Amino acid sequence: MKRSLAAAGAAFALTLTGTTAAQAAAVPDFPDPKVFGTSFQRDPGHDFTKRVSSRKDGVLRGWITYVGAGHVEYEPIRWKNAEHVEGYFVGPPEGDATAYASPVAKNVVYLSAFGCGTARAGTTVSAKTGLGVKRCSRKALLADAKKHRMPGLITVHKGKIVKFREIYTP
Repeated sequence: MKRSLAAAGAAFALTLTGTTAAQAAAVPDFPDPKVFGTSFQRDPGHDFTKRVSSRKDGVLRGWITYVGAGHVEYEPIRWKNAEHVEGYFVGPPEGDATAYASPVAKNVVYLSAFGCGTARAGTTVSAKTGLGVKRCSRKALLADAKKHRMPGLITVHKGKIVKFREIYTP
């Protein structure tokens, strides 16, 4: 009896481990950059002299600058401290070619800091991280990105944007 319970428990544990491992293999848990980092993140080895292409896998603090048919263009951002106000995000200086382009995954996770679509009112933010927590659709992400330059943590996996977590800025 003990042997069969132990075997069943082990099989159940292997099933759970296999499921968790399969899900984890789908999108790795990349480390997040500082949400309000004051320097641009680099992408070593990326050739910006050629066409605009996808960033390597990982999380970029950035914003979407263009929404096209089948892809978006985005660039890194950094927090700029200001003398009389709290501060604000800025992109690369004029003439800097630091930009990326990737398709947005069909099942992208969009976590908004201000609600979805036309209901972008109030805040839906984690007080601990300053990142959005309201799950919205892919369609809402693309519509919001067309209207606003939304700072966020952009997760790229296998050349596609799989997650966009909006950063709350008052």
